[in-house]
Amino acid sequence: MATLNNFDANQVDPSVALDPLPAGKYTAVISDTEYKPTKSGGGKYLQLTFQVIDGEFKGRLVWARLNLENKSEMTVKIARGELSAICRAVGVMQPKDSVELHNVPLEITVGLKKRDDNGEFTNAIKGYAKKGGGAAPQRQASSAGPGSTPPWKR
Repeated sequence: MATLNNFDANQVDPSVALDPLPAGKYTAVISDTEYKPTKSGGGKYLQLTFQVIDGEFKGRLVWARLNLENKSEMTVKIARGELSAICRAVGVMQPKDSVELHNVPLEITVGLKKRDDNGEFTNAIKGYAKKGGGAAPQRQASSAGPGSTPPWKR
């Protein structure tokens, strides 16, 4: 048994199941990154959380996983190519830490793929580009820590 600290469902809007985003291009920022071990324990991946920052789906999240450490050289090559595309899209060519990629608007191309476990559709990021197709500014490492106002919100 767990104490629910006088929770009152009348005071909280219920959560609603969200369908995947429609396939298309969205302006987003990387809002979080985390380096995690793979299920098999034979490698590690960088999980990136992208947050849509404008339009009808503003606030929605999409995730990407880059298998940067893996027994398969091809898997690592693909992940490194995807990371290169992300770096170019946000204008950070030599990041020392994934936080340097956070809060810079970029365009993501989102597609749909069928899940193996339940056959339902889920989102998959198919590509990354500079916001508006223009040149992304080269950025220096930011000393701003978590909780600081991201540049696109200023």
